[in-house]
Amino acid sequence: MHGSTPTRKGAGRPTKEQAEARFEELLDTALDLFLQHGYELTTIEMIATAMNMTKRTVYAKFEDKSALFLAAVQRAIERQIVPRGDLEALDKGDLAETLEAIGRLRIEQVMTPNGMRLQHIIQSESYRFPQIFEANFQQSARPVMDFIIELLDRAVAKGMIAPTDTKMVSSAFMSMVVGGQVRTLVGGMSLTKHEIEKNVRFTVSLLLDGLRPR
Repeated sequence: MHGSTPTRKGAGRPTKEQAEARFEELLDTALDLFLQHGYELTTIEMIATAMNMTKRTVYAKFEDKSALFLAAVQRAIERQIVPRGDLEALDKGDLAETLEAIGRLRIEQVMTPNGMRLQHIIQSESYRFPQIFEANFQQSARPVMDFIIELLDRAVAKGMIAPTDTKMVSSAFMSMVVGGQVRTLVGGMSLTKHEIEKNVRFTVSLLLDGLRPR
């Protein structure tokens, strides 16, 4: 007989990275089930079963179903946040091109699986959890709008556009350039890259035409 049996590779407690990956998987799985069945019909047991976990393991991480739901939505929102450096990298000095690039970026974000899932869950459950709509706006959309305000303020200072309420213009940009196409996509209709590009260029041109110094 030999001495002690060698430890099986992969046995024992998971590494920090493995635990974090498993936690992310739990949030993603939960959000998929909430979207598929609705908040009311989705149970912790369903989520635990899908994850091959016990309910006790899930409850050790979250106090109740609403806490798990909000954590899953929050993680989806965080994935939609554009780092400040990424926004600054889009600014090449031409206001129209920069606004077009920002519009494309926001639309492309929504077209990702995470983006579509987040939009659908906000649509279906924000009446029950109104805070998820506000959280998505404040964390994901607001920083982009603030960056656009800065771009417009600089353009006004340089005389490139007429003095205006840049906050209102930023809001109009998000509604005209991004919002209309997002509603189309979330509503189930498809848009080709060519159609998106055409719409972005047209709406940015329309917006800036109204801001030209007269």
